[in-house]
Amino acid sequence: MIDEVFADVKDRMNKAVESAKESFATVRTGRANPALLQGVLVDYYGTPTPLPQLAAVANQDARSLIITPYDKGAMKDIEQAIRDMPNLGANPSNDGSVIRVNLPELTEERRKEFVKIVKAKAEDARVAVRNLRRRAKDDLDALKSEVGEDDVVRAEKELEALTKQIIDQVDEAMKRKETELLEV
Repeated sequence: MIDEVFADVKDRMNKAVESAKESFATVRTGRANPALLQGVLVDYYGTPTPLPQLAAVANQDARSLIITPYDKGAMKDIEQAIRDMPNLGANPSNDGSVIRVNLPELTEERRKEFVKIVKAKAEDARVAVRNLRRRAKDDLDALKSEVGEDDVVRAEKELEALTKQIIDQVDEAMKRKETELLEV
């Protein structure tokens, strides 16, 4: 039973780390990356739809992306969604068949703002991991009568070690993104 609780919390914590890394990828660095537009929701016939379901996104060069919509009727909606996206600062242009998104050069001040955003996302991931630890600890405490107090205490120590390891992974990913952001 302890193994089941442990396997479940480990899986959930690893998913939290992956989610944090995906979240970091949406923060813009100096280079254009299709992952920047992964979180864009386009109002497609009244339904918020993720951009990758409506169009192909590709790099044109280091500072621009090309978006090729599957449905040409959605071009205006895609353009508007990109224009409204916070922290991107891009102004898309439409030539009738594709949308070009040129990303402006990042200033030092803007880079520091993005570092703050990444740190906030990392803290959210740490909080999620700690909440998972708390839930797992509650589950372990509920098992005390069935498996014995010594086994539960041992499992809680393992849980603490796992939590520290996972939080270190989040911190390492945050430091990599921060270095990438501050690189000129």
